[in-house]
Formats: sequence, structure tokens, C-alpha cells
Amino acid sequence: MTKTSRTLQKEIETLGKVSSTIVSEMYLEDILKIIVAMTAEVMGSKVCSLMLLNEKGDELQLAATQSLSKEYTNKPNVKVGQSISGKAVSDKKPIMVLDVKKDKNYMFPEIAKKEKLCSMLAVPLMVKGKVIGVLNCYTSKKHKFTSREIKLVSAVGNQAAIAIYNRKLAEEKESLVMKLEERKLVERAKGILMKKEGLSEDEAYRKMQKQSMDNRRSMKEIAEAFLSAQSINPQ
Repeated sequence: MTKTSRTLQKEIETLGKVSSTIVSEMYLEDILKIIVAMTAEVMGSKVCSLMLLNEKGDELQLAATQSLSKEYTNKPNVKVGQSISGKAVSDKKPIMVLDVKKDKNYMFPEIAKKEKLCSMLAVPLMVKGKVIGVLNCYTSKKHKFTSREIKLVSAVGNQAAIAIYNRKLAEEKESLVMKLEERKLVERAKGILMKKEGLSEDEAYRKMQKQSMDNRRSMKEIAEAFLSAQSINPQ
């Protein structure tokens, strides 16, 4: 088997492993750690990191990296449009830098010198035409990333973006279900309170709300406690 064939096989195996990982039942944090580790391995990267946009969508924050360097993992968030990662997000396209230590747009040259980082590839994470983060690969020596390497990292990045998007959708759905369950409990408790004490709907709700604030407990907890007490001592 030629070197090119071995490389191609390794790339295909990596994409297969990434696909298997994103549909697993693991926590998203663990999935992202595995993705950056596999990307670093197949790319021969000194450091690989995945950064996600914050809720406001104006900053990138580190979500996963295989680097053990405290200097790198503790570096500040990056503004969209700034540094290499931020520009990859704002431009919605991969950006390659031959030597980050000499590039005026790179914000952390001292960290790059200390960690011996040189060339960098920043690929935006895209899902449904929207950028949600960036996947970064660094080498320890000057390296001009080939179009094939850029396509590979982009493919990994797109799969990671899908995993993140799907997981967030699932979390939002779960949150909506929990809110609906909480609302049902509150409505049940409120109804019993109205009947028991002859209160209006608004008065019953305000009474529960006051108990929630006084006891520093959620409305759900107040409703559950009230319903539990009623089941034990119905009147």
C-alpha cells in the first residue's frame, strides 16, 4: 500500500470514527474532546481546539482541546472578526496562516512561542448556513495545508457542528418538556388552593409565588410540596 493510499485510508477511518462518535450517547463535552483528539492525530497537529460562539454570538470560547497547556487552555475568549479564529467565523471560510508568531492578526504570539506553535488552519463550524464555532489545527513547524487537508478538517468540523446543533435541539426540547410539566403541577396546586381557600386564580398564584420567594424554592418545588401534603392530608 502506497503512502497516499495509507493516508486516504486513515482519513476515511477518522471520518467514520467521528460519525460514530457524534451519534453516541456520550455527553457533548466528551464528544468534542474525542473529535479534537482524532483530528489532531490524523492531521499530525501539535494542538487542535474547538471553539464555540457564546450566546450573544460575538465571542468564541474554548470548548475542547487535546492540549494540556494551561497557558493555551486559559487564554481569553476571541471576538468575532478578530484574530485568525474570529476572522474564519466572520468570513465563513477556512483561513490558513504559515506562522502565527509573525502574523499581525494572531492575538497570542507569546503563547505560540512558548508552546512552539507555527502554522495554523482555522475552519468554521457550519450548520444550515450558520456558523456556530471554529475548529483550529496548529503544527509545530511551517506547513502549507493542502486543499485535501482543508477539506478533511472542514468535513470533521461540519460533523461536529451537526452533533452540537442536534444536542442543543434535544436540550431545548427537554427544557420545554420540563417547563410544561412544571406548569401542569403549578396549575394543579393552584386549582386546589383556589377551591380550598376560596381564592381567585390570581390570588392563589401570588400566594404560591410568595412561598417560593420566602423559602427560596422554585414554583415547581412549592407545587410538589403542596400536592404531596394534600395527598397525605386531604380535606
